Amino acid sequence: MFRVVKPLNNNGLLALTSEGREVILLGKGIGFGRKNGERVERFPGAKVYTLVPDGKRSALQAVNGINPQAVELAARILEEAKTVFPDIADDILLPMADHIAMALERKRRGIRLPNPLQHDIMAMFPDEYRVAERGLAAICEESGAELPPEEAGYLSLHIHAGVSEQNAGDSLTNIRLASDCIAMLERELGISFRRTELKYTRLISHVCYMILRIRAHEDVPIQMDDYVQNMYPDACALARRICRFLEERLQLPVAPAEITLLAIHIQRVL
Repeated sequence: MFRVVKPLNNNGLLALTSEGREVILLGKGIGFGRKNGERVERFPGAKVYTLVPDGKRSALQAVNGINPQAVELAARILEEAKTVFPDIADDILLPMADHIAMALERKRRGIRLPNPLQHDIMAMFPDEYRVAERGLAAICEESGAELPPEEAGYLSLHIHAGVSEQNAGDSLTNIRLASDCIAMLERELGISFRRTELKYTRLISHVCYMILRIRAHEDVPIQMDDYVQNMYPDACALARRICRFLEERLQLPVAPAEITLLAIHIQRVL
Protein backbone atom coordinates (compact mmCIF):
# COMPACT_ATOMS: atom_id res chain seq x y z
CA MET A 1 0.00 0.00 0.00
CA PHE A 2 1.25 3.48 -0.89
CA ARG A 3 -0.01 6.93 0.08
CA VAL A 4 0.75 9.57 -2.54
CA VAL A 5 2.62 12.53 -1.08
CA LYS A 6 3.12 14.41 -4.33
CA PRO A 7 2.94 13.58 -8.04
CA LEU A 8 6.17 14.68 -9.73
CA ASN A 9 4.91 14.43 -13.30
CA ASN A 10 3.00 11.88 -15.38
CA ASN A 11 5.76 9.31 -14.84
CA GLY A 12 6.71 9.78 -11.21
CA LEU A 13 5.50 10.46 -7.71
CA LEU A 14 6.69 10.71 -4.14
CA ALA A 15 4.87 8.38 -1.75
CA LEU A 16 4.87 6.82 1.69
CA THR A 17 4.79 3.05 2.16
CA SER A 18 2.52 1.44 4.72
CA GLU A 19 5.61 1.22 6.98
CA GLY A 20 6.13 4.99 6.71
CA ARG A 21 9.17 4.92 4.40
CA GLU A 22 9.57 7.69 1.83
CA VAL A 23 9.90 6.34 -1.70
CA ILE A 24 9.98 7.66 -5.22
CA LEU A 25 8.11 5.61 -7.81
CA LEU A 26 8.87 5.97 -11.50
CA GLY A 27 6.97 4.34 -14.34
CA LYS A 28 5.09 5.29 -17.46
CA GLY A 29 1.89 7.14 -16.59
CA ILE A 30 1.86 6.30 -12.87
CA GLY A 31 1.62 9.95 -11.81
CA PHE A 32 -1.16 10.92 -14.20
CA GLY A 33 -4.27 12.10 -12.35
CA ARG A 34 -2.97 11.17 -8.90
CA LYS A 35 -3.87 13.35 -5.92
CA ASN A 36 -1.98 14.14 -2.72
CA GLY A 37 -3.06 11.76 0.03
CA GLU A 38 -4.51 9.19 -2.38
CA ARG A 39 -3.96 5.57 -1.34
CA VAL A 40 -2.96 3.05 -4.00
CA GLU A 41 -2.50 -0.66 -3.43
CA ARG A 42 0.23 -1.12 -6.04
CA PHE A 43 1.79 0.39 -9.16
CA PRO A 44 2.47 -2.47 -11.60
CA GLY A 45 5.76 -2.13 -13.44
CA ALA A 46 6.95 0.90 -11.45
CA LYS A 47 10.51 1.21 -10.12
CA VAL A 48 10.59 1.93 -6.40
CA TYR A 49 13.47 3.92 -4.90
CA THR A 50 13.68 3.98 -1.12
CA LEU A 51 14.98 7.27 0.28
CA VAL A 52 17.05 7.73 3.42
CA PRO A 53 16.32 10.98 5.32
CA ASP A 54 19.40 13.18 5.73
CA GLY A 55 18.19 14.77 8.96
CA LYS A 56 18.12 18.25 7.41
CA ARG A 57 15.10 18.14 5.12
CA SER A 58 12.39 15.73 4.08
CA ALA A 59 12.27 14.05 0.70
CA LEU A 60 9.36 16.36 -0.18
CA GLN A 61 11.50 19.43 0.54
CA ALA A 62 14.37 17.94 -1.46
CA VAL A 63 12.30 16.94 -4.47
CA ASN A 64 10.35 20.22 -4.62
CA GLY A 65 13.36 22.08 -5.98
CA ILE A 66 14.36 19.48 -8.60
CA ASN A 67 13.14 19.26 -12.17
CA PRO A 68 11.20 15.95 -12.44
CA GLN A 69 13.00 15.20 -15.73
CA ALA A 70 16.29 15.27 -13.82
CA VAL A 71 14.88 12.71 -11.38
CA GLU A 72 14.00 10.41 -14.28
CA LEU A 73 17.48 10.88 -15.79
CA ALA A 74 19.14 10.13 -12.45
CA ALA A 75 17.02 6.98 -12.12
CA ARG A 76 18.13 5.85 -15.57
CA ILE A 77 21.79 6.27 -14.56
CA LEU A 78 21.13 4.50 -11.26
CA GLU A 79 19.62 1.53 -13.09
CA GLU A 80 22.67 1.45 -15.36
CA ALA A 81 24.92 1.53 -12.28
CA LYS A 82 23.04 -1.42 -10.76
CA THR A 83 24.22 -3.62 -13.64
CA VAL A 84 27.79 -3.05 -12.41
CA PHE A 85 27.15 -2.42 -8.70
CA PRO A 86 24.10 -4.51 -7.68
CA ASP A 87 24.19 -3.22 -4.08
CA ILE A 88 24.33 0.49 -4.93
CA ALA A 89 22.12 2.53 -2.59
CA ASP A 90 18.97 4.24 -3.85
CA ASP A 91 19.57 7.30 -1.67
CA ILE A 92 21.93 8.84 -4.26
CA LEU A 93 18.92 9.37 -6.53
CA LEU A 94 17.97 12.87 -5.36
CA PRO A 95 21.52 14.27 -4.92
CA MET A 96 22.40 12.99 -8.40
CA ALA A 97 19.15 14.40 -9.82
CA ASP A 98 19.95 17.75 -8.22
CA HIS A 99 23.39 17.71 -9.86
CA ILE A 100 21.93 16.78 -13.26
CA ALA A 101 19.36 19.58 -13.01
CA MET A 102 22.12 22.11 -12.29
CA ALA A 103 24.29 20.68 -15.09
CA LEU A 104 21.42 21.08 -17.56
CA GLU A 105 20.88 24.65 -16.36
CA ARG A 106 24.61 25.40 -16.80
CA LYS A 107 24.42 23.99 -20.33
CA ARG A 108 21.41 26.17 -21.10
CA ARG A 109 23.27 29.26 -19.88
CA GLY A 110 26.50 28.39 -21.66
CA ILE A 111 28.48 27.86 -18.43
CA ARG A 112 31.10 25.11 -18.28
CA LEU A 113 32.14 23.85 -14.83
CA PRO A 114 35.82 22.80 -14.90
CA ASN A 115 36.90 19.59 -13.16
CA PRO A 116 40.63 19.78 -12.37
CA LEU A 117 40.45 16.33 -10.75
CA GLN A 118 38.94 14.62 -13.79
CA HIS A 119 41.94 12.34 -14.43
CA ASP A 120 42.28 11.54 -10.73
CA ILE A 121 38.62 10.51 -10.55
CA MET A 122 39.06 8.37 -13.66
CA ALA A 123 42.08 6.69 -12.05
CA MET A 124 40.39 6.10 -8.70
CA PHE A 125 36.94 5.04 -9.88
CA PRO A 126 37.23 3.60 -13.42
CA ASP A 127 34.07 1.46 -13.22
CA GLU A 128 32.01 4.34 -11.86
CA TYR A 129 33.40 6.59 -14.57
CA ARG A 130 32.39 4.20 -17.35
CA VAL A 131 28.85 4.12 -15.97
CA ALA A 132 28.86 7.94 -15.78
CA GLU A 133 29.93 8.19 -19.42
CA ARG A 134 26.98 6.03 -20.41
CA GLY A 135 24.86 8.28 -18.22
CA LEU A 136 25.94 11.36 -20.19
CA ALA A 137 24.91 9.59 -23.38
CA ALA A 138 21.50 8.82 -21.81
CA ILE A 139 21.06 12.45 -20.75
CA CYS A 140 21.84 13.60 -24.30
CA GLU A 141 19.41 11.04 -25.73
CA GLU A 142 16.57 12.02 -23.38
CA SER A 143 17.06 15.79 -23.11
CA GLY A 144 18.95 16.68 -26.27
CA ALA A 145 21.62 18.39 -24.15
CA GLU A 146 25.21 17.24 -24.73
CA LEU A 147 26.92 17.79 -21.39
CA PRO A 148 30.72 18.24 -21.29
CA PRO A 149 32.88 15.24 -20.29
CA GLU A 150 33.79 16.93 -17.00
CA GLU A 151 30.30 16.11 -15.78
CA ALA A 152 31.13 12.39 -16.01
CA GLY A 153 33.70 12.95 -13.27
CA TYR A 154 31.14 14.54 -10.97
CA LEU A 155 28.55 11.85 -11.70
CA SER A 156 31.21 9.23 -10.90
CA LEU A 157 31.44 10.64 -7.38
CA HIS A 158 27.70 10.26 -6.88
CA ILE A 159 27.84 6.67 -8.15
CA HIS A 160 30.79 5.96 -5.84
CA ALA A 161 28.79 7.43 -2.94
CA GLY A 162 26.15 4.81 -3.61
CA VAL A 163 28.61 1.93 -3.33
CA SER A 164 30.57 3.26 -0.35
CA GLU A 165 29.89 4.99 2.95
CA GLN A 166 31.17 8.31 1.64
CA ASN A 167 29.10 11.07 0.16
CA ALA A 168 30.18 12.71 -3.08
CA GLY A 169 31.58 15.77 -1.29
CA ASP A 170 33.81 13.69 0.99
CA SER A 171 35.11 11.67 -1.96
CA LEU A 172 35.97 14.85 -3.81
CA THR A 173 37.75 16.24 -0.74
CA ASN A 174 39.83 13.07 -0.34
CA ILE A 175 40.78 12.96 -4.02
CA ARG A 176 41.76 16.64 -3.93
CA LEU A 177 43.96 16.02 -0.88
CA ALA A 178 45.54 12.95 -2.49
CA SER A 179 46.21 15.02 -5.61
CA ASP A 180 47.95 17.65 -3.45
CA CYS A 181 50.17 14.90 -2.02
CA ILE A 182 51.14 13.71 -5.50
CA ALA A 183 51.89 17.28 -6.55
CA MET A 184 54.16 17.61 -3.49
CA LEU A 185 55.91 14.38 -4.47
CA GLU A 186 56.41 15.65 -8.03
CA ARG A 187 57.97 18.87 -6.74
CA GLU A 188 60.28 17.01 -4.38
CA LEU A 189 61.46 14.61 -7.08
CA GLY A 190 61.48 17.10 -9.94
CA ILE A 191 59.30 14.86 -12.09
CA SER A 192 55.84 14.99 -13.63
CA PHE A 193 53.61 11.96 -13.88
CA ARG A 194 51.40 11.34 -16.88
CA ARG A 195 47.93 10.99 -15.39
CA THR A 196 47.19 8.02 -17.62
CA GLU A 197 50.20 5.87 -16.65
CA LEU A 198 49.85 2.89 -14.35
CA LYS A 199 52.33 4.03 -11.70
CA TYR A 200 50.37 7.25 -11.23
CA THR A 201 47.12 5.33 -10.88
CA ARG A 202 48.66 3.01 -8.29
CA LEU A 203 50.19 5.87 -6.33
CA ILE A 204 47.13 8.11 -6.09
CA SER A 205 44.97 5.08 -5.27
CA HIS A 206 47.27 4.21 -2.39
CA VAL A 207 47.34 7.79 -1.06
CA CYS A 208 43.55 8.12 -1.31
CA TYR A 209 42.94 4.87 0.58
CA MET A 210 45.59 5.88 3.10
CA ILE A 211 43.59 9.05 3.76
CA LEU A 212 40.46 6.93 4.28
CA ARG A 213 42.31 4.73 6.79
CA ILE A 214 43.63 7.77 8.66
CA ARG A 215 40.14 9.26 8.89
CA ALA A 216 38.73 5.93 10.08
CA HIS A 217 41.58 5.41 12.61
CA GLU A 218 42.31 2.00 11.05
CA ASP A 219 45.54 0.17 11.90
CA VAL A 220 47.82 -1.21 9.21
CA PRO A 221 49.07 -4.73 10.05
CA ILE A 222 52.66 -4.33 8.84
CA GLN A 223 55.95 -4.70 10.72
CA MET A 224 58.59 -3.56 8.24
CA ASP A 225 59.51 -0.11 9.54
CA ASP A 226 63.17 -0.75 10.34
CA TYR A 227 63.78 -2.79 7.20
CA VAL A 228 62.29 -0.17 4.88
CA GLN A 229 64.08 2.67 6.70
CA ASN A 230 67.44 0.93 6.25
CA MET A 231 66.82 -0.10 2.65
CA TYR A 232 65.12 3.05 1.34
CA PRO A 233 66.12 6.06 3.51
CA ASP A 234 65.38 8.68 0.82
CA ALA A 235 61.91 7.29 0.12
CA CYS A 236 61.21 7.16 3.87
CA ALA A 237 62.29 10.77 4.34
CA LEU A 238 59.97 11.89 1.55
CA ALA A 239 57.12 9.74 2.89
CA ARG A 240 57.54 11.37 6.33
CA ARG A 241 57.29 14.87 4.81
CA ILE A 242 54.12 13.96 2.92
CA CYS A 243 52.59 12.36 6.03
CA ARG A 244 53.40 15.45 8.11
CA PHE A 245 51.54 17.46 5.46
CA LEU A 246 48.57 15.08 5.82
CA GLU A 247 48.64 15.34 9.61
CA GLU A 248 48.41 19.13 9.33
CA ARG A 249 45.58 19.03 6.81
CA LEU A 250 43.56 16.29 8.49
CA GLN A 251 44.41 17.25 12.09
CA LEU A 252 44.87 13.54 12.73
CA PRO A 253 47.95 11.43 13.55
CA VAL A 254 49.46 9.21 10.84
CA ALA A 255 50.66 5.79 12.01
CA PRO A 256 54.32 4.84 11.34
CA ALA A 257 53.12 1.87 9.29
CA GLU A 258 51.41 4.27 6.86
CA ILE A 259 54.73 6.07 6.37
CA THR A 260 56.37 2.71 5.66
CA LEU A 261 53.75 1.72 3.10
CA LEU A 262 53.95 5.10 1.37
CA ALA A 263 57.76 4.82 1.29
CA ILE A 264 57.47 1.47 -0.50
CA HIS A 265 55.23 3.04 -3.14
CA ILE A 266 57.58 6.01 -3.53
CA GLN A 267 60.55 3.65 -3.90
CA ARG A 268 58.74 1.90 -6.76
CA VAL A 269 58.53 5.26 -8.51
CA LEU A 270 62.20 6.02 -7.83
